[in-house]
Amino acid sequence: MRLLTLFLCASAVLGMAAQEATFRGTSDAVRVFATVTNRDGQLVPSLTRETFEVRDEGKPQPITIFDNTPQRIRLVVMLDVSGSMEGNLPLLRAGTEQLVARLRPDDVARVGTFGHTVEIGQRFTRDSQELLASLPRNIASDAPTPLWRAAHEALEAFGPRVEERSVVLVLSDGKDTGPMRFGEHFYSQAEIIDRARKDDVMVYGIGMRSRAARPRVPGIGPGGLQAALMADLPDPGLALVAQETGGGYIEIRFGQDLAAAFAQVADELHSQYLLGFAPPKRDGKVHDISVRVSDRSLKVRARKSYVAPREGR
Repeated sequence: MRLLTLFLCASAVLGMAAQEATFRGTSDAVRVFATVTNRDGQLVPSLTRETFEVRDEGKPQPITIFDNTPQRIRLVVMLDVSGSMEGNLPLLRAGTEQLVARLRPDDVARVGTFGHTVEIGQRFTRDSQELLASLPRNIASDAPTPLWRAAHEALEAFGPRVEERSVVLVLSDGKDTGPMRFGEHFYSQAEIIDRARKDDVMVYGIGMRSRAARPRVPGIGPGGLQAALMADLPDPGLALVAQETGGGYIEIRFGQDLAAAFAQVADELHSQYLLGFAPPKRDGKVHDISVRVSDRSLKVRARKSYVAPREGR
């Protein structure tokens, strides 16, 4: 009986060690979420592991994790409430309602805005009323567009890095106006990409043309007209951040449905593939990665780089 007891205890210890090793191996894997679409832009959700190829610095890597079931999402939505968005407030509400309605039971979100200040809801929640309560009742006509500060605050909102996937969705109609106060740090597009890469956060962007309550009067001559037209365009850096982090970018033009764009993002997030591989080097450096599928008629979107873990961590 004593030998049997010792055997069972030893088996339990070995079992716990094996489970711990499996957990560590999974958490140490480089996670890549991939979106696959066909030539018509429709999502393709039923591919197999063998269809994919992941390369690290150009070298194919064995895919150790594969999952095409919807993953739980922690989402931070940042909405531009600068002066040029004054005429878009009803669209913001309708779009946010569509997004919230498409959250799955295990998803959570926070809604934030940026204009004169950057504000984000106090906690992650699934409560639609609490999320919609973060939207303003009006927009100040002289509010600036602290785009990159807002993106930085959104990344900060996640807190310590966890295994759950983290996503930021930014909607804006203008270019970053820089620091709001004298001496304030100037956040750049490059900083946002670096931080998102380090924290494993996917960034989506929705750009839209300005629709201010009072139309902008162009300056004199061709230069003034060109400046006015350019002022109505969203910051091109938002598309680049989305591209580098594996998120999508949608640009809304006059007459197009903002609510449909929000719904598209939600549907896409729940139709992505989770691919994982063991980092070939633990050097703490930035590694370029690429994801391909065997069917060349399909388009794959995924993040383009990651920071490898350091040896000993």
